[in-house]
Amino acid sequence: MSTSRREFLVSSAAVLGAGAAPSLAATAQKGLAPSLPPGSPPAFGTAPGVGPEVGAATFAEAEKLVQVHMTLPERAEAASNWRNSMAPLYERRTGPRRVALAADLAPYSLCNPVLPGSDPMPRRAEFVRSGRDPGPVPSHDVDIAFAPLWKLSRWIQARHLTSERLTEVYLQRMHTFDPRLKCVITETRELALTQARRADREIAAGRYRGPLHGIPWGAKDLLDTAGIRTTYGAEPFRDRVPAKNAVVVERLRAAGAVLIAKLSMGALALNDVWFGGQTKNPWLLQEGSGGSSAGPAAASAAGLVGFAIGSETEGSIVDPSDRCGVCGLRPTFGRVARTGAMTLCWSLDKLGPIARSVEDTLLVLRAISGADPGDLFSVPSVLDFDARASVRGLRVGYFPRWEQEGTAVDRHARQTLGSLGLEPVAVALPDWPYDSLNTILFAEAAAAFEELTLSGGVDQLRMQTPDAWPNTFRQARFLSAVDAVQADRFRRRVAQQMQELFDTVDLLIVPSLRDEMLTIGNFTGYPSLTLRAGFIEITEARSDWAPDPKRPLPHFNPPRRVPQSVTLVGRLFNEGTLGRVGLALERELNVEHERPPGFA
Repeated sequence: MSTSRREFLVSSAAVLGAGAAPSLAATAQKGLAPSLPPGSPPAFGTAPGVGPEVGAATFAEAEKLVQVHMTLPERAEAASNWRNSMAPLYERRTGPRRVALAADLAPYSLCNPVLPGSDPMPRRAEFVRSGRDPGPVPSHDVDIAFAPLWKLSRWIQARHLTSERLTEVYLQRMHTFDPRLKCVITETRELALTQARRADREIAAGRYRGPLHGIPWGAKDLLDTAGIRTTYGAEPFRDRVPAKNAVVVERLRAAGAVLIAKLSMGALALNDVWFGGQTKNPWLLQEGSGGSSAGPAAASAAGLVGFAIGSETEGSIVDPSDRCGVCGLRPTFGRVARTGAMTLCWSLDKLGPIARSVEDTLLVLRAISGADPGDLFSVPSVLDFDARASVRGLRVGYFPRWEQEGTAVDRHARQTLGSLGLEPVAVALPDWPYDSLNTILFAEAAAAFEELTLSGGVDQLRMQTPDAWPNTFRQARFLSAVDAVQADRFRRRVAQQMQELFDTVDLLIVPSLRDEMLTIGNFTGYPSLTLRAGFIEITEARSDWAPDPKRPLPHFNPPRRVPQSVTLVGRLFNEGTLGRVGLALERELNVEHERPPGFA
C-alpha cells in the first residue's frame, strides 16, 4: 500500500471521533481492509472506513434535496456502513491517488468497448471442433450425467444416446439432489420431455441441428421463458410469468437444446441467496455456491444439466464458476444480445455459458452469439475458434504481484504456460482506484430498480443487510451525478490503458477473483474464460457477503479440499483464442474430471 494512501486513511481515522466503532477506527488507522486468505471473493461494504461520520439525521436532511423518503430503520442502516461502502468510491477525486481527467477525455457512456481507431473483430468466421473421440456411452447414468457437452453431443449425433434418456437422467438427479443444493427455481419437466422427444425424432430423420441438439440445459432465472415464470430470484417477482422467450432462449430452442429448468440466482443478481434459500456449493455444502449465477454453476458442477446460461455484471459468472469448479465464459460486451433478460446495469450486463469443460462453452457461445434490435448495445460479431490450432508463440501477460498474492494453483497454472509453448510476459497497470467505477454500477442498478426501491418493494427481499441491494439502492440515490459522469470519463481512460496493454500481449492469466481485474475487465467489456486449475484446502467457508459477526462462517478441522480456478482474459471479440489456450491448459493440468463427493 502506498504511503499516500496510508496517510489518507490515518487522517480519515482521526475524524472518526469518540463515537466511532473501534474496529473500523483500527482498520482505518492501519490503512488496510480486513485480512482475508488468498483467493477470497471480494464483497461490497468491506473497504476501510473513510470520510466524515454520518448519521440518520444526515440522510433525513438529504432526502429533502432529492425528494425521496426513507424510514427511520432504513436511514440507520444506510448510515451504518456508508463509510465502508459508498464513501471510498470518492477516492478518485478526494484521496491521495487522484486521477486527473483531461478536458478532451469523453464519457464512456456510448457503451461500445471498441475504442475509436480500433478494429478487434477476427478476420474469419471459422469454427472447428476438437475432433476428440468421445468413446462409448458409459453404462452408468451418473457417468453420462457428468460427461462434458462435447461428448454428449457426439453420442446423441451418432444416436448412441437419446435425448429423452439423457433428459430423464438429469430430471431424476434434480429430484434427488436439488433439496441439498437449492439450485432449481422452476423445473420444466413436461416442456423438456416434449423437446427431447422432438429432438430424437428429428435426429432419426436426418435433421441434425448441431452440437446442442437434444442437450438438456438450465437457464439462470433472469431469462424470460414464455408461459414459465421468471422470478429474478426475488420475492416481488416470484409469480412473474412473461409472454415471450428471451432471444438467447429462442436461439437455444432453434439449436435444438432442451430447456430442463430455470436455475437459481441471487435476488436481482447479487450473490447466492434467493427467496427459496441459499444455493450451495456441491463441493462443500456448508458454503454458498457464489453468485449471482449460483444455480447455473451448482447445477453444472453436480451433473444436473448438460450446460447452463449465466450472466455477469461484475463477477457473476467468474465467481460461482471458481467456487464450484466449473468452466464459465464471459463474452465480450455486446456479443450476445440481452433482449428478454433482466436488466441490472445497461452498460455492464453480459450473458454467457457455464459448463464442465472449455470446449463446451465455445459450443454454446457459437449458438447464442449475435445482435438483436431489442438490445441497443448488441453488435454483429465474428467467432473464430479452431480447437486444433497451435497455441505456440502466443504471449500471455501476467501480473507478478497478483500472482504472488494468490494461491499455489495460480502460480502453477502460469508456470505451466511455458511447457505449452506460450510466452509469459510480466505486465502492469496503473495503481488507480478502480473501485471508483462502481459509481456507475450502483447508479445504473438503482435506476433499473428505482420503482421497486421507492415503492418499498425491495423490503420484501430476504437479504436486508448493509451490503445487500435494498440498502445499496437507497444509498445510491445520494451519489453525485457529477461524479457519475466523471466515473464514466475515468472508464474511458481505463479502457485506453487496457487497449495499450493488449498491444503487447495476446491474452492475460489472472487469479479469478482478483478484484481489480473483475472490475476492469467488466467495465471495459473484455471477455474472460474461467477454468478449474487445481485444488486448495480451506479452513473456513467462503462467502460473497460482507463479514457478519452475528452469523460467523463455519470453520473446518481438518481443512476441506475444494477446486480452484484461474481466469484467462482475452482481446475484445477474441473468445476463440481464449478457447484454444483454455483447451491446452485444461489438458495439461488434467484436473477437470474429478467430481464433487456425494454427487458422483
